[in-house]
Amino acid sequence: MIKWEEFEHIHVVRKIREVVGNWFHVDILFVDDQGRLKNWEKGQRKLWSNTLLAQVAGHDAGYDYLAQTVERENSHLSRSDLRHHEFEFLPGTQGIAFPIIVDSEYLGAVVAVCYRKEPHGSMDPKFVSQCAVFGLSPADCEKAFQAVKHVQPSEHQYFRELTDLVAQEIVTLHKEISTRENRIQELNNQLGGRFRYDSMIGKSKPMQDVYSLLDKICKSESTVLVQGENGTGKELIAKSIHYSSPRKDKTFLPINCAAFNDNLLESELFGHVKGSFTGAVKDRKGYFELADGGTLFMDEIGDISQAMQVKLLRVLQDGSFTPVGGTEQRKTKVRIVAATNRDLKSMVEEGSFRQDLYFRLNVINVHVPPLRDRKEDIILLAEHFLAKSAKDKSMEPRILTKRCIEKMFDYQWPGNIRELENEMERVTVLAGTETRITAEMLSPRIREASDKPKVQGSRLSGKLKDALEELEREMIREGLRRTGWNKSRLAKELGISRAGLIMKVEKYGLDKRKILRTDGGGAATGTDD
Repeated sequence: MIKWEEFEHIHVVRKIREVVGNWFHVDILFVDDQGRLKNWEKGQRKLWSNTLLAQVAGHDAGYDYLAQTVERENSHLSRSDLRHHEFEFLPGTQGIAFPIIVDSEYLGAVVAVCYRKEPHGSMDPKFVSQCAVFGLSPADCEKAFQAVKHVQPSEHQYFRELTDLVAQEIVTLHKEISTRENRIQELNNQLGGRFRYDSMIGKSKPMQDVYSLLDKICKSESTVLVQGENGTGKELIAKSIHYSSPRKDKTFLPINCAAFNDNLLESELFGHVKGSFTGAVKDRKGYFELADGGTLFMDEIGDISQAMQVKLLRVLQDGSFTPVGGTEQRKTKVRIVAATNRDLKSMVEEGSFRQDLYFRLNVINVHVPPLRDRKEDIILLAEHFLAKSAKDKSMEPRILTKRCIEKMFDYQWPGNIRELENEMERVTVLAGTETRITAEMLSPRIREASDKPKVQGSRLSGKLKDALEELEREMIREGLRRTGWNKSRLAKELGISRAGLIMKVEKYGLDKRKILRTDGGGAATGTDD
């Protein structure tokens, strides 16, 4: 079934109709397989390019005449193998129809009316008498007839090709929409299996590994440390752990540890008693007490001070804590799910994070892969966000073009899923009435990503050996920074042995201290493990 209402807003179709209307003063109509005019009903006002058609169609009898004409042409086309058929509309004027055929099935027609094949001359008396039925006076008939465009023989082929292009475009778009709907249906069926885990979406192997791990720990009461870059969905992981656990009927409380200074964070976590500080006008329960029996999600755990780490360690050890300003210890049975985008192991080695707290938190470690490492999920997520954004705005879902998808694959998505969601909301708004998201609608940083060398400054001329060594050096340098100088992790990413990586680090002089000194100092993060 063709969704005729969608084709009124397709950019290509709309532009072709405008060109045909402006150049030839001809209007293009859609007709379904039953011969019914689509997207226009009797009495409905319509902006016409053709003066005669506007006067005829504005009259009830004229509308009926036009409807009967296109129904007759539809019947003729559906029973023939014609690529197009020219017909008489009103005496002395013409129309042309092109079939819409998809997979050998006749689905309707594109009809263009009306024009003249003969040079302007005197009106056929039959034309005058016919138009009189539609309420046109002889003077109106004369004026309308003279306004009908004479399509000269030299223009006729071009006119036909333009009109036929509308039919071809509808066929193409109908196939794309059908393919997309089938794909969405298939994905929905698959999401019922292992492409979705609670609110998380992903079919890539890294996400399947995460799902498998979550399956194993869902019934556990152990503390979990979720590690991953900003925007990867660490809170979704935490919620999934909670709502799949025996604690699912209890409270889930999230807190961003980086949003508070030490004094405020202590009060938020442990509560306070009346009069303990200025503004403490009454006793207040903290998150540990409020989440008793449930789960406390502590985001950005790597940002808390060492003084706060000591206080947190105590409650993790035996479940006891003391509110700010209080003297009486309280107990809580809360499950901790902590999250961070920092390398806590490196921080332990540097002395900025307590080792005993690290081991308390890192009972079960869940690493959330960045979006650039799960390319298979980009379009799956993008279509999900497009559908969500369109639904929130009461709009039709958008379709990603092939070129747009290519650009999205080339981009590295430093903001991960959060950045992708924001981009899909942005293009939904910018698309307006367009249903197709093109590459031109994407943000400049995404459009231009594939036009830049993957390693900035990499040479494109000179000896190949030198260029390869330069590329290798930059890849290792950038990789060391990204992994916090974790050579074991980087060697695995690069597909080489750790010993081989160490040799290359020495070869290119990529010693950690030397690089930091060259770049102007700054503390290193990570580990040489």
